[in-house]
Amino acid sequence: MNPPPTINKNKKHFLGIPAPLGYVAGVGRGATGFTTRSDIGPARDANDVSDDRHAPPSKRKKKEEEEDDEEDLNDSNYDEFSGYGGSLFSKDPYDKDDEEADMIYEEIDKRMDEKRKEYREKRLREELEKYRQERPKIQQQFSDLKRGLTTVSEDEWKNVPEVGDARNRKMRNPRAEKFTPLPDSVLSHGLGGETAAAIDPKSGLMSQIPHGALTPGMLTPTGDMDLRKMGQARSTLMNVKLSQVSDSVEGQTVVDPKGYLTDLQSMIPSYGGDINDIKKARLLLKSVRETNPNHPPAWIASARLEEVTGKIQAARNLIMKGCEENPNSEDLWLEAARLQPPETAKAVIAQAVRHIPTSVRIWIKAAELETEAKAKKVFRKALEHIPNSVRLWKAAVELEEPEDARILLSRAVECCPTSVDLWLALARLETYENARKVLNKARENIPTDRQIWTTAAKLEEANGNINMVEKIIDRAISSLTANGVEINREHWFKEAIEAEKAGSVHTCRALIKAIIGYGIEEEDRKHTWIEEAESCANQGAYECARAVYSHALGVFPSKKSIWLRAAYFEKNHGTRESLESLLQRAVAHCPKSEVLWLMGAKSKWMAGDVPAARGILSLAFQANPNSEEIWLAAVKLESENSEYERARRLLAKARASAPTPRVMMKSAKLEWYLEKYDLALKLLADAIQVFPDFAKLWLMKGQIEEQLNRPDDAHATYNEALKKCATSIPVWLMLARLAERRKMLTKARSYLEKGRLRNPNNPELWLEAIRIEFRAGLRDIANTLMAKALQECPNAGILWAEAIFLEPRPQRKTKSVDALKKCEHDAHVLLAVSKLFWCERKITKCREWFNRTVKIDPDLGDAWAYFYKFELLNGTEESQQDVKKRCIAAEPHHGEQWCKVSKLIQNWKLTTESILPLVAKELPIPI
Repeated sequence: MNPPPTINKNKKHFLGIPAPLGYVAGVGRGATGFTTRSDIGPARDANDVSDDRHAPPSKRKKKEEEEDDEEDLNDSNYDEFSGYGGSLFSKDPYDKDDEEADMIYEEIDKRMDEKRKEYREKRLREELEKYRQERPKIQQQFSDLKRGLTTVSEDEWKNVPEVGDARNRKMRNPRAEKFTPLPDSVLSHGLGGETAAAIDPKSGLMSQIPHGALTPGMLTPTGDMDLRKMGQARSTLMNVKLSQVSDSVEGQTVVDPKGYLTDLQSMIPSYGGDINDIKKARLLLKSVRETNPNHPPAWIASARLEEVTGKIQAARNLIMKGCEENPNSEDLWLEAARLQPPETAKAVIAQAVRHIPTSVRIWIKAAELETEAKAKKVFRKALEHIPNSVRLWKAAVELEEPEDARILLSRAVECCPTSVDLWLALARLETYENARKVLNKARENIPTDRQIWTTAAKLEEANGNINMVEKIIDRAISSLTANGVEINREHWFKEAIEAEKAGSVHTCRALIKAIIGYGIEEEDRKHTWIEEAESCANQGAYECARAVYSHALGVFPSKKSIWLRAAYFEKNHGTRESLESLLQRAVAHCPKSEVLWLMGAKSKWMAGDVPAARGILSLAFQANPNSEEIWLAAVKLESENSEYERARRLLAKARASAPTPRVMMKSAKLEWYLEKYDLALKLLADAIQVFPDFAKLWLMKGQIEEQLNRPDDAHATYNEALKKCATSIPVWLMLARLAERRKMLTKARSYLEKGRLRNPNNPELWLEAIRIEFRAGLRDIANTLMAKALQECPNAGILWAEAIFLEPRPQRKTKSVDALKKCEHDAHVLLAVSKLFWCERKITKCREWFNRTVKIDPDLGDAWAYFYKFELLNGTEESQQDVKKRCIAAEPHHGEQWCKVSKLIQNWKLTTESILPLVAKELPIPI
């Protein structure tokens, strides 16, 4: 019998296992693989492909042959179309190249997905926002109602009735299983058959006895009484432990059992950060201090760390130790003075002064710690050590009386001759003669500073030497240029503005005159000067702006644009006299400018000087004989002052010399106002023959005929007008309204439909059609027309404003949101939203939206009228006057309700101030 084979226990576990892919023996210790001649055969390179034609078959081929042998070639597995059954890819396994390719494609897919991720997420967010806008959450729909709950008082909350359950009993509790808990006695009887472990007090043995047999003296872990006793015992044990700790051997109290928790609550740390961070910071700063004790920032950082954590005494000790290590660091001494209490800080600063007597900051700190009287002594002591410190001199001068300050400044300028502030301060305290000498010395010492020159000019102006001001400024420009100083226009304009604010008007003008032409190309002068004048006016420097305009007009006297800008500037910021003086010069240089003539005449007229206004207009006629504007201005002047015969004569001359449509219209309007209807109609008929395409003539003729109760004539006039002025919207509207008043609703609809065909995409015609149906009580047809109108004119503000109030009250807010999305900056939509807030009694928001409306379009009279009516009902007298004042300044001319009142012939002469309350009175309160 053979002996069993011996097992080598020292044999390595990896022996006999094939090497991993790409393994080269010895590569870990620096060896490299090599190939010998015996490996590749004779006369071959190591990189040549081996010729395996005569090589023995490999194991893989054998394996493939075995797999071929194992293939099922039975007749039952054969098909004449697909051959033998089985996997088509059984001979093509998934190898590592395929796996690597899949990994590469997967990485590419991930990369492409990352590129598209941002776009995909952005599109998802936009779709979500759009979905939320179209279908808001319930809490968003009721958000305004929730905000309104803040105004509910406490009594109203208490009076809110309780919500009862209105359902019947079956609905409230359908088939509910009623549960009645059993009493404890039933439960105790039910436990009679169970047993529990208990200890016999006599024998000390545990036995199994029934629950019902337990006596009150037995120990049982169950039952309410035992649990209560355990809680009492725990409380007693806690009291005993606290009593033991409270008194030590000597009888001193260590822990107060009553105030223990209160004391714990009072120990609130002053630093809310992490304790570990503080410990790390302490270690790091300690290392820095020990490594380099002569580094002051390390000591300061250490002290501030202790200060932040509430250890102020430790911070003081650290900073004082740092001062001992670095006695010449002023930062350390100042930090030490900051950390110490006031009295101790004085001692610390005294030590600092002994170590660093030339530190300005330490001397100033020392003065801050003293009272005013002692601070003077401190500054004087400091100036003995540092006589050339401007900061110390300024601080010392501020504490002195004017006479002592003058003496101190005379010494200061000797010690600091290059300080402009000290020289100027001394000049302000000296008399006129001495100030001139001081400024002359200052110019000798500092020849490159412009402030000394401007101060000298202000000094001469203050003492009445106006002629010297321009000379000083001119010498300043030449002197500074000679000393190599760059003349900066912006800086000199700032000097001029400061001079004006100081009251030195002549100095301001001299500075502007000297610098305005400096460094500007000739072709850029006009635009640059206008921009600078407007900039000065915006900063409130009106004299500077006036000086710029004056110089510009002197260089360009025939430029009408500059005269107009200057005239508007004087109108807004000047006096009536300055405006009229400027306009007189303006019309002398620009006699063909009608606007300048009219501004001058209006200024005289508003001042009540009608003869002077007539004189200006007569001169304007001479300069512009056939000017329509001047003719009409003269007619308005006479008619407003009830000089109707003069106005008629002027209009007759105007029709003879300048027969324009407006002149003809004004002639007819005057006769209409004077109730000369036949003459007015005759003038209009003559005018229509000459100007058939001027729609206002037809409209006036039709309105006069309506007023005379001749609807057939008016109807014929409007129909005739449509043949000549088919694109005039007011004609279509007047014809439809006349038909509606004559109870011809179908005709009115027909006219408006024809008008829409001739004038597509016109919101006014759509609006009139909607209102006609609404006034007829056909609300459904009005809503249908509104939908069609908004499709055709999606950005028409007047349609959206009307659509808001066509909706029922609950849907108006949603409609207003849609309107604001489409027409965010349309005054009609903003006015509708304002009225919506008015309906909801949101006074503050309503006032805010009214202000926004009149700011966007101040020419919309309806907005001003609604705003004024709102203030009359809900505002104060001050707010009412403010709205009226702003409306008068805006002079609105448009608006449906506004024009309805202002265009009435009896209101022809009324001003904006008179029209506003009339329109407000006619407006309905929004509901």
